Amino acid sequence: MSATGAVLARPSVSGGRAGLLPQVLLALMCGGYAAGAALGWGSPELALFMGDFGLSAAALAAAVSCLWHGRTRSGRLRPAWLLFAASSFMAALGNGVWGWYEVVLGRSVPSPSPADFCFLLFAPPAIVGMLVLAKRPVTRAGWICLALDAWLIAGSLLTLSWSLALAHVAQFGGGGEPVARRAFSLAYPLLDIVLISMVVAVHFRRSSANRSAINTAIAAFALTVLCDALFTSPLLREHYRSGQILDAGWFAGSILLAYAPWVARREAAQAPPAAALRRPAQTSRASGSLAALAPYLAAAVCTLGILYNVMDGRPIDGVMLFTACAVVLALVVRQAIMLLDNITLTQELAEKENHFRSLVQSSSDVIMIAAPTGILRYVSPAASGVYGRDADELVGSELASLIHPEDLGSVVHEVRRFLAASPGEEPTTRIECRFRSGSGDWLNVESTINRHHGGLIFNSRDVTERVRLQAQLQHSAEHDPLTDLPNRSLFTKQVRHALAGRRRTDAGTAVLFIDLDGFKAVNDTVGHQAGDELLVQAARRLQESVRHGSGDCAARLGGDEFAALILGDGDRDAAARECRILEIADRLRARLSQPYQVVGGTEVRVAASIGVAFAEPGIGPGELMRNADLAMYRAKSAGKNRVELYAPQMQADVTRRAEFATRLRTALHDGEFVLLHQPVVELAGGRITAVGAQPRWRSAQGILFTPAEFLRVADSGRDSGRGGSRSGEDAARTAELARWTLEAAVEQAAERRRDGFPVPVCVRLPASRLVDKSMPPKSVETLLARHGLPSGALILELTDSDPRVPIDELEHRLGALRRLGVRIALDGFGSGYAAIRALRRLPIDMLKLDRGLVEGVVESSRLHKITSGLLRIAGDLGMQSLAEGVDLPEQIVALRAMGCTHAQGTAFSGPLDEHRLRRALNRGSYPVPRSDSPVLVGGALPTRHLGHITVHGAGHPAGHGAGHGAGHGPRRAESHTHPPSRSNTETPVPPT
Repeated sequence: MSATGAVLARPSVSGGRAGLLPQVLLALMCGGYAAGAALGWGSPELALFMGDFGLSAAALAAAVSCLWHGRTRSGRLRPAWLLFAASSFMAALGNGVWGWYEVVLGRSVPSPSPADFCFLLFAPPAIVGMLVLAKRPVTRAGWICLALDAWLIAGSLLTLSWSLALAHVAQFGGGGEPVARRAFSLAYPLLDIVLISMVVAVHFRRSSANRSAINTAIAAFALTVLCDALFTSPLLREHYRSGQILDAGWFAGSILLAYAPWVARREAAQAPPAAALRRPAQTSRASGSLAALAPYLAAAVCTLGILYNVMDGRPIDGVMLFTACAVVLALVVRQAIMLLDNITLTQELAEKENHFRSLVQSSSDVIMIAAPTGILRYVSPAASGVYGRDADELVGSELASLIHPEDLGSVVHEVRRFLAASPGEEPTTRIECRFRSGSGDWLNVESTINRHHGGLIFNSRDVTERVRLQAQLQHSAEHDPLTDLPNRSLFTKQVRHALAGRRRTDAGTAVLFIDLDGFKAVNDTVGHQAGDELLVQAARRLQESVRHGSGDCAARLGGDEFAALILGDGDRDAAARECRILEIADRLRARLSQPYQVVGGTEVRVAASIGVAFAEPGIGPGELMRNADLAMYRAKSAGKNRVELYAPQMQADVTRRAEFATRLRTALHDGEFVLLHQPVVELAGGRITAVGAQPRWRSAQGILFTPAEFLRVADSGRDSGRGGSRSGEDAARTAELARWTLEAAVEQAAERRRDGFPVPVCVRLPASRLVDKSMPPKSVETLLARHGLPSGALILELTDSDPRVPIDELEHRLGALRRLGVRIALDGFGSGYAAIRALRRLPIDMLKLDRGLVEGVVESSRLHKITSGLLRIAGDLGMQSLAEGVDLPEQIVALRAMGCTHAQGTAFSGPLDEHRLRRALNRGSYPVPRSDSPVLVGGALPTRHLGHITVHGAGHPAGHGAGHGAGHGPRRAESHTHPPSRSNTETPVPPT
C-alpha cells in the first residue's frame, strides 16, 4: 500500500484537481480489497472467490485498458501498451483457471496446472514491453551497456535469491517432489528476476514521453514482482490460501496498470508543452547519478548474497559462483567500455573546446560575461583590437563604469526589462551605447545580450563608423549640399517644432521667404560656377544675419530661394512685433543686396525680394510657409528688391487664379471656344485674298476673350520669378489651343470652299509646335486630306522665335510642308534677332510685320524708315508682305507707298463670325483709301478732312479688341492729332 500511495501521490500533484477524483477512487478500491483480505472476507467461500476471480477481473480490466489505449494511440510506445495488455490477459486467464479449480470444481489446484503456464506467460510480454519503453541507445556501445546493466541487475538479484531460497528449491530428488513442479517453482522467481531487472533498467533509461504513465506502469509491475517473490518463498507458499493479504498486492498492481493509460491521456491533454520540456531538465541530474551508480549497486547486492552464504556456513555452489563471476566480468567489461567512451568523449570535448576557443579568440566581436553584480568575469581577446584595452585589464572592472553616463540609464532599464521577461518569450535583446576606449574616446557599440547562469553574455561590436555614416547621411538628407544650410524638409521640421514647442504661445514668430532677383542673369552672363559661389556667399550672409542662440535658423529651399525662421520674443504689441520683423527683413534685404565678388574677382549684384508671414493661432507649418511664399512673390511683382507682409487677400488672389485656370482647362475640353476670322486685304485693289483664324473663349458672362487676354487674366499677379512653371503651364495651354485652332480652321475653310468661297485660311502656329514630339510628322497633311482642303488653301504663320527650337529640324519640317503646297508666313517680323535668323534659314513665302512697327509708322520717321527698309528686303527676296494691326486710313496710305502688299486690321474689318464673314466674302473687296499728297512723317499730322475716305466695317461692332484681331470700331472721317489708342481687353459677342 505504501508503493500504491507513492504512485498515486505523483499524479495528484501533476494532474491537479482534475485527476484527484480517479486517484481517490483507485485508493478506495485497493484499500477496500486489502481490508477484505485482512479480515478474511467474512467467509471462506467469498475469500476463495475474491482471491481468484477478483484478481482475474482486475487483471482483465488492466488488459482491456492497455489494449484500448494501444489501439487508439499511435507512436513509438504503442507496442509496449499492447504487450502489457497481453501480459495482463495471461494473468487474468491464470487466475481464472485457478478459480475454476478452487471455486467451481472445489478441489486443490494440481501442480503443475494450466494456471502455471498462464502465469509463466505473464512475464515475457511484460519484459519485452519494458524494453520498448526504454530509451533506445544510439550507438553499439550503448546497446552493449544496456545489456550488461540488465545482466548486472539480474545476476545480482539471482545471486541474492539463490542464497536465500532458490538453492533449496533447486535440489532435485529431495522430498520426492516431481521435477516439473520444482522446475515451475524455479521458473517463477527467475522470470520475476528478469522482469524486475527490466523495471530497474527502464526506470533509469525511460523515455521522456508520458513520464507519469510509464512511472505508474513501472510501479504496477514492481508491486506484482514483489508479491511474486513473496509467493516464491517456501514459508509463505506453504501457508498461502486464496483471498489472503498477498492477493491485495497483485490486485493493486493490476489496478495500477489499468489506471496507467488514463494517466497518459490526462498528461497529454493537460500538461503544457513548456512544463513537459522543463520536467526532464529538472530530474535529469538525479536520474543520471542513479543510473551511473546502478552497476555498482548490483555488484554490491551480488557480494551481499555471497557473504550471506559464507556467514550462514553454507558452501558456495557452482550456480552462485558462476553467477558472481559473470556479474564481475560484466562489470569489468562495462567499465572498460565506459572508459573508452569517456576517452572518446574527452577528445571530442577537447576538440570542440579548441574549436570554440579559436572562434572566440579570432572573432572581431568582443564577448564579455558579466556577473549579476555587473562585474566582468570574462572578456575575449578581441577587446584589444576593438576597445584598445587588454582583456585582462577589463576583467574585474564594473560594466557601468565603462558606459557613457548619458547612456547608462537606458542600458540599465533595458537590462532590467530583459531579465524580467520570460526566457522563452525573449531569449535575447539588443542595446546600443557609447563605450570608453583605451584612448579615452567614446565608441559606439552595439551589443546582443543573452542570459548565462544568472549573469549576462554581451556580444559587442564597434559600430562607430556606421553611426558616423548614418549621421552623415542624415545630415546630407536634411541639408543643402552647396550651402550646407538646412533644406526644405529640415526647415519644415524646425517650423513645426517652433509652432508646437514650449514657445508656441510666444507672439511674433515669423517665417521669411527670400528670392534673389537677377540671379538668372548672373548664371547666363558670368556662368554657373559664379552663380554657385554667389549662392554660397548669400547663404553665409543670411546665416550671419539671424540671431544665434535664440532658436532662429536659415535654410535654402532650392535654386535662389532662401528662408529664415524668426522666433517671437513674447511681445504682445502687434505693431511692435511687425515693426521688429520688418526691420530684420529690411536689414537682411540690404545685406543680401550688397555686391558679391565671384570667380575671377568679378563683381556682381543681385537684389532680394522678401515675403514675411506671422504665425497665427492654429496655423500649421505648411500654411505658414505658403503665406510667406505668397508674400515673397507679391514683393517681386510689386517691383522687386522690397519686403512684403502677407495679407489674406494674397491667398484669395491665388485661389481666384487657380479657379480661372481650371475653368480654362475645362473650356478647352467642353468646346467653349469659338473661331472668328479677320479678312486679309490686298492693298493694290482691296481684294480679300485670305482670312486669318482667331480663337476666342466664350466666358460665362458671354464675353469673348482673345488668347492673349485670357492668358493674361489667368496669370495676373504672377511674377516672372516662377517662369519655369508658368512657361510650362502656358506651353501646355498654348499647344492644346493651337491644335484645336488648326483643326477648326481647316474644317471651316473646307466647308466655305464647298459653298463657293475658296479663300485661303491663315492659322497661327508656334514654331515649337511643329517640332513637338507629341505632334505626328504627317499631322497637317492628314488633317487636310481628312477634310478635303487643298494644301494651297492653308497658310501657316510661325508665331514665336524661341532660340531653343532646333532650326535644322524646323527647316526640314517647313520644307516638307512647302513642297506639299502649304505657304509659310513669318509672324512678328522686325521684333527680334531670331526673325533675321529664320529669314536666312527657313523657306518663307510671306513676311508679317510686327504690330509695333505699324502703330507708329505715320508718326515716327524712325519707324517709317525701319518699316520701309524691311518691306524693301521682302520685295528684294520676292516675298509678299502683310501688315498686322492696320487700324487707320493713314497707315494704309503709308504702307502702300512703302511697298506693302497686304494688310489686316480694323481699318478694313475686325474679326467676324461665320455669317458676317460670308457676307464680306460675297462682297469680295474693301475700298482702299488713296492720297494725292505725300504723307508727312516726323511729327503730328496737320488737320485734314478725309471726307472722301470711306472705311468699310459694316456690321463690325464698336469695341472689338485689338491684338490678334481685336481693334477699334469704325471711325468717322476726322482729323487726328494723336496716335491711336490701344485696344480694349474685351470683345463683345458679334450678332448672328
